[in-house]
Amino acid sequence: MKKTVCIIMCFLTMLCFVSCGGNVRNARTREVASELYSQKEINAAIRTIKMDFAIDWSGCTLTEIYYAGDDYTKRYQDFADRNNADDVIVLLSTFNVDSSGGDGSLIPNYTYEKWEWILVRNKGGHWKHVDHGY
Repeated sequence: MKKTVCIIMCFLTMLCFVSCGGNVRNARTREVASELYSQKEINAAIRTIKMDFAIDWSGCTLTEIYYAGDDYTKRYQDFADRNNADDVIVLLSTFNVDSSGGDGSLIPNYTYEKWEWILVRNKGGHWKHVDHGY
């Protein structure tokens, strides 16, 4: 059963990456040391944002995404509290917007840097994207 679920999740992930949403194919990541999270936990959060970006960020190209760091993340504990979650993690990214302006709320032909992605989870659970922006 676990193998079947894993295969389905892999298929859905690949489908997201080739869908009509945002482009995440060449997004770079960098490792940032953490005492709060393992690299595996950080990578899981990054995958969550890449899937969301690939689905919902049409006209945008993600060029880099990485963990913001423990000190940065600790300042966002209120997001975990508001969402009845145990953990919060903050990622930073750079992405380009094409002439369409994404969904119309972004600046056309612009590069956003240090864009924040805020995710929460319960212990042992999956990361959930709850907010983003500057």
